[in-house]
Amino acid sequence: MPSPTKKMKKPWAWLCAAAALVVAASLVAFSQYVRLETTSPSAARAQAASTARTLSGGVDCREAKCVALTFDAGPSEHSARLLDILKEKDVPATFFLLGKRHIEKYPELVERMADEGHEVANHTWDHKRLTELEPDEIREEIERPNKAIERIVGRRPTLMRPPQGRTNDTVHDICRELGMSEILWSVTAKDYKTDDSELIEQRVLDQTDRDGIILLHDIYDGTVPAVPGIIDALKERGFVFVTVPQLLAPGKAEPGKVYR
Repeated sequence: MPSPTKKMKKPWAWLCAAAALVVAASLVAFSQYVRLETTSPSAARAQAASTARTLSGGVDCREAKCVALTFDAGPSEHSARLLDILKEKDVPATFFLLGKRHIEKYPELVERMADEGHEVANHTWDHKRLTELEPDEIREEIERPNKAIERIVGRRPTLMRPPQGRTNDTVHDICRELGMSEILWSVTAKDYKTDDSELIEQRVLDQTDRDGIILLHDIYDGTVPAVPGIIDALKERGFVFVTVPQLLAPGKAEPGKVYR
């Protein structure tokens, strides 16, 4: 008769093997983010020639304490009010726009964003995780909004934000091919989890430092009402609001590179 120890051996071996697989999978997932090479705004500026001129707008982020407001996944029914606020506060922003149900639904807001001096950028067509797609599907997700935006404003975007920040070497290569740079963020209010405008504002203020790239979503009910307080408080702290290209100037975002 087999001993109890021998009876337990196989189940225990299976449990060990399963645990090892879980750990390995976790490490692979974790390594995607740990090993991701990103360039900071200050590094982008430093890489430019010291005599290079800044972008038009008169803000030199080598001297000023700059910060960039960015909004994902619009335009939406809240975007007109947001544009009113930004105009009243004299603040430029960068809009990473979705194609399906957004660009195609609100082309007049896309045009207004560009006309009022905001940076119009790409957040894919249908918000699919690019890291889970085949190369041709990735290319399609990026190119469709590029073409839609170009039809509306007369120029192609050069900046792209991957949904959920998920990216890899294949995405980098395709972005390089399409002349796109990837822009991540350093500040998030996680406004997709709450409609509490005061909480959204406080989260942004707690995290923002010089060269911050602030991620917000103008599709959620609590976000736009938080924007005036965010702007006023950061201005009181001496921050100057710029678009992402202005934040990098006199450097320029290079296709295939990731900035945060």
